[in-house]
Amino acid sequence: MEQFVAGLPLAFSRLPMFPFFDLAHYTASVMSLKEQQGEYLVFYCPHNLVYHFVAFLPIRLLVVGMKEVTRTWKIMGGVAHAHSRYKNAWIVMIVVGWARGAGGGLISNFEQLVRGVWRPETNELLNMSCSVKTSLVGAVLFTMQHTLCLPIEKHNLMFLFTVFIVFKAVTMRLLGFKGSPFALLENALGSLIFGLETASSNDCVAGGETGDSAKKKHAKKTE
Repeated sequence: MEQFVAGLPLAFSRLPMFPFFDLAHYTASVMSLKEQQGEYLVFYCPHNLVYHFVAFLPIRLLVVGMKEVTRTWKIMGGVAHAHSRYKNAWIVMIVVGWARGAGGGLISNFEQLVRGVWRPETNELLNMSCSVKTSLVGAVLFTMQHTLCLPIEKHNLMFLFTVFIVFKAVTMRLLGFKGSPFALLENALGSLIFGLETASSNDCVAGGETGDSAKKKHAKKTE
């Protein structure tokens, strides 16, 4: 039993992504797109059988979990590829691993630039989604492991990180949680490093205006 547990991370790190995990990744992406308004005819199936099958909660949770497994492989692959070319370039390794893991979350910024549409509220660099934040954390961890700054074997890190992101994704899907699991850590670091106020105070400052600023804006409008 001890040998099985000890060899589990190594066996997991050698698990091939094709075809089952890659298929789960594509299926989850298609499901997300199909659930948006106006996409019914794009992925039409008689009686919508495929969608209803994958939308069945146990199947959907399985697909979501398998999709997150591929995220670990993509982050690790991006960091390893950058490390093979730039041994000590931490920023390059993090950026490449982050881009591989986040995928469309970062490419959407380039897409907006090409289309000439600038919407700060949908910019992933300004308002990161949970998957983009997770990919960034993974890119940092795998970069530290590749540069021997993190004393852990690669297969152990792959296993532990995958368990974390799969548990996070399945739990968020099961509970319908739309927020960020890193919110508490972000608030604590923001308060410690940058001296930021609490989220409630930020909302008050961002959502409302102080008396002086409101008076100045009103004076400009009257002028």
